[in-house]
Amino acid sequence: MLRVLTLSTLFPDARRPNFGIFVERSIQALAKLPDTQVTVVAPIGTPPWPLSTLRHYRGQADVPARETWHGIDVHRPRFTVLPGTGGRFHVAGLVRALRPILDRLDFDVIDASFFFPDGPAAVALGERYGVPVSIKARGADIHHWGNAPATRAQVLAAGRAAGGLLAVGDALKADMVALGMPEDRIRVHHTGVDHARFHPRDRAAAKAALGLEGPVVLSLGALIARKGHHVVVEALACLPGATLLIAGEGPEREALGALAARLGVRVQLLGAVAHDDLPGLIAAADVMALASSSEGLANAWVEALACGTPIVITEAGSARDVVTTPAAGRIAARDPAAFAAAIGEVLREAPSQGSVAAAAARFSWSANGAALRAHLAALVQASSG
Repeated sequence: MLRVLTLSTLFPDARRPNFGIFVERSIQALAKLPDTQVTVVAPIGTPPWPLSTLRHYRGQADVPARETWHGIDVHRPRFTVLPGTGGRFHVAGLVRALRPILDRLDFDVIDASFFFPDGPAAVALGERYGVPVSIKARGADIHHWGNAPATRAQVLAAGRAAGGLLAVGDALKADMVALGMPEDRIRVHHTGVDHARFHPRDRAAAKAALGLEGPVVLSLGALIARKGHHVVVEALACLPGATLLIAGEGPEREALGALAARLGVRVQLLGAVAHDDLPGLIAAADVMALASSSEGLANAWVEALACGTPIVITEAGSARDVVTTPAAGRIAARDPAAFAAAIGEVLREAPSQGSVAAAAARFSWSANGAALRAHLAALVQASSG
């Protein structure tokens, strides 16, 4: 029996059901495998009072300290975060909060599913309990925390101390090596997609169900500057008759609405969309466009392709691991003119849904779970040998 403790500050709960849902899917796939037991510890960072009363932190008290979440045993301890410190003290607070819980659990390996603060905390706890540690890098955890002055040293030290490392794609692996992490310990571990849910559907029917006509462009992701939704909104001005749907929530919502109104383009800000509702939404789109400044390997890319919807994305992260054929879409410079040209090309070529979906055929949660188990089991074997 392989007993896995997954440590993840990126995991869904009742108030944020879409938050880190790809971590949940991976853990579910792992837990389904024979001779595998998984316990999840999903800490919630909370600042001291009165900052804890701010809107961003509301609802935290309603999340139970332990629950069964979609069949997974999940502990949700609170740890103290200090806003304005650049994350410098996150790891120390996290370790203090986790010790009482982990002292009561039995596990063979710690699987940290996000690099910061999960990774450095996992390394400290691995030393305490004498178990190997794996840390997975997903993109922003390396590009931001791995370069921020307050946390860079902690990220690098954890990467060098962990028994094994995972990266969502080859480009992120290269970024980790450039930071100074050991290349021979980094394994590429691709995301998955549920092909039973994300698959081609009748596009005309999907558009009709949403009351849409003409070319439809979809952007998926939090409304933050890094995702580049403003680039796609500006690109729409060069795509007459097109409608842009933006699914996501965040601080850029008001600015994006104002930009669309100023340009006179058709943009619908849909807010947060439940993950279960995404397949129908993606099916209605002729193109999924995301102008990110940085990514690892975005699940939105793979889910769109699996639905038969081509993508237009930037060179960010492992874009070239996903856009492997012309049918899959285009990689474009992060500016409105380039995005408009690329979207226009895809709309004119209108590749078949089957040829688009073929680009996502190699991504699955079953393969993801099996690869994760093999990786973790090898670490346990090596540590006991």
